[in-house]
Amino acid sequence: MASKGMGIKTSVKSGNFRATKAGAGMTKKGVAAYRQANPGSKLKTAVTSSKPSPTEAKRRASYCARSEGQMKDFPEAAKDPNSRLRQARKRWKC
Repeated sequence: MASKGMGIKTSVKSGNFRATKAGAGMTKKGVAAYRQANPGSKLKTAVTSSKPSPTEAKRRASYCARSEGQMKDFPEAAKDPNSRLRQARKRWKC
């Protein structure tokens, strides 16, 4: 039987995720826990630097494009400046 979910605790209290006001998204600890629970994963933390390398810039552009689609799918979250979606986009500098 396959287990559902990410294989890690998904609460802010666990330290694997940031609080919404802190920018939402996964922490370094959370990414490490996810990669341990899911061998072969290539998950990385957010690109938050002001001058990312070309590879990081591509990751940022890709995330921003995907999350822009989420803004269309979830108009309630798109309107709320304190939603996890908007805070994560802000952290990624989208």
